[in-house]
Parts: sequence; structure tokens; C-alpha cells
Amino acid sequence: MKATRRSLLGFAGASLLAGRAQAQGRTIVDSARRRVTLPGKVTRLLAAGPPASVVAYVLAPREMVGWIRTPSSAEKEFLIVAVRDLPETGRLTGRGDTLSLERLIAAKPDLVLDFGSVTETYVSLAERVQSQTGIPYVLIDGTFAATPASLRLTADILGKSERGATLATYAEKTFSLVDSTLSRVPADKRPRVYLARGPEGLETGGRGSINTEIIERVGAINVAEGLGGRGNTANASLEQLIAWHPDAIVTLDRSFFQTVKSKPGWNDVKAVKEGRVYLAPSLPWGWIDAPPSVNRLIGLRWLLTTFYPAEAGLDLRADTAAFFELFYGVSVDASQLDRLLGGAVAR
Repeated sequence: MKATRRSLLGFAGASLLAGRAQAQGRTIVDSARRRVTLPGKVTRLLAAGPPASVVAYVLAPREMVGWIRTPSSAEKEFLIVAVRDLPETGRLTGRGDTLSLERLIAAKPDLVLDFGSVTETYVSLAERVQSQTGIPYVLIDGTFAATPASLRLTADILGKSERGATLATYAEKTFSLVDSTLSRVPADKRPRVYLARGPEGLETGGRGSINTEIIERVGAINVAEGLGGRGNTANASLEQLIAWHPDAIVTLDRSFFQTVKSKPGWNDVKAVKEGRVYLAPSLPWGWIDAPPSVNRLIGLRWLLTTFYPAEAGLDLRADTAAFFELFYGVSVDASQLDRLLGGAVAR
């Protein structure tokens, strides 16, 4: 992210304007324990990456200045009309940043929001962008366990405290539901699970990674121990997968789901052989990952129903409709529920 002489002049001007606005604002402490001065009211919000984009949408959709990437027509169906056609801004974080500082300033946000890791790497990025542009930049802890607290903190920052409290309460109730269900499932009845990403199914997240923490939170055992690290995915080999002996495979990729039975060697994998490959729902965002944000709350309920149908005792259709109404602001009808939940088991 390089700045030209011309853009640096723009940065200086933006910093002056931002400084005047912040002088009349308020100071908050974000999840990285950074003190950040904000304008009195946030009316233009820019998300730094995909997880933050989901949080921005569920808390303050009408303040968003754009999308990380333009939603597909299938995704737009499950978003409120007012924001479906916002411009594409690009991303500041993640694999391959696409948003230059010039474009960031041109978007005129009051605040940049990042949701995810709060390690030194992301603190350094936030400090650099904030110092060069004068635009406040907050980091919010995106770990799954922190979801209720992070929703409340972000909502307070955005002036949406009541909304944040409502969504945080839902998250707390969902986690309590998981714990209650697991109390009725003996440890030896909980599945060993492999998360298959990509069309070949060999990209996954190691145990403890942000990509698989939802599987572990639902009491399943992630068989990919020792691969990658937190926030990272890694490649496994088919030989490793056969040796791991997973009881179930959860995949995010429809192509893999549709072809797994015909892939050479995959019938030697226990979960494939026994017909326990599950395609996770993916609209308007992935329910398991992609991105790892608050969209995973409905994914927890889906996993409970998938792994422990009797113990969970959930009406997943009703749960899905309620979640979409509360978090995404849209009502879904029976045919939409059919499509949302239409992933079958690969047999």
C-alpha cells in the first residue's frame, strides 16, 4: 500500500478535516485496547474486510459506504433492498488488499471497521492507515466466543446500542442452546469432523483455527490437528484424511460436494464411504465460514441439527426464518427456505 506525493497531500488534508471532526467527538477503546477518537456520530462506515462487512450490515446497513465485493444476484435476494447496489470498495485486510488509500479517502468514511484478528499485524495496519488518512480505524475481536461482547462494543461505537444488545442476546442464547444440547450427548457420541474447502476438498483449517472454531464449538472433534495456525488454512493430503478417519465431512464447496463420490480414492474416507458428507448453506454468507463472522450463529444451529438432531430438537426452518428476519432484515418464504436449506447429503 504505497503513497505517492500527490496522495500524501490528500492524506494531509483528510487528516486536518478528520482532526476537526474528532475534536468534537468521543474516544473509545477497541478490542486491541487502542484508544480511538471518533466523530460524534458515524454516518459513513467502511468495512476493512469480509467479516467486518457482515457486522456492518447487521448493525448499521444504511451507514455502509459500500461492499468489499459486489454481492451476487443470489446473495442480493437475502439483503435489504436499500443496500443491494452499493458500490464495491475493495478490502484493506485479508488475502490481497484491493483498496488503496486514495480510494479509501475518496469514499469519505467517518470510520473504518475491522472485525477479526486483533494481533500486532492488524494493529500495525490500523495505526498506519489511521495515521496516513486521519480516518478513525477500530479493531474488534472476531473470535467466536467473543461474539456477544463484540456485538455490544461495535454497536456502542456505531450508536446502535439497543440493536447490539438484541443481537448479542441472541448470540448468548445460541451458545447456551449448544451447551444444553451437548450436555445430552456423551463425549464418545460426538463426531470426528473434517472441514473440506475448495473444489478438491483438501483445503482445511487446523484445530483451533478461526475457520474451524464453529465445528469445535458444537462439540465435534476437528480431525485436522496441527495443520496451519489461527486464521490460516492449510492443505491436507488424501492419505492424511484417510488416516484421520472422520465420521463426517462438512464442505463449503458445491462442486466438491457434487463430485466427491467420483474422486479417485475418496471412497476410502470413512465419511464418504458411509454417506456423511454435508454441504453447508452459503447465502447470503457462508454459515460455517466464508467469512468467519456473525453469520456463523445460524451455522451453529444448522450443525446442531445435522450432528445431534434428536438432542437438539430444533425446527431449523423456523430458526432460519427468525435469524434472517432479526439479523438480515428480510423475511423468507417457504421456497426460499427450501433453497437455503437445500444442501443434501452426498450418497
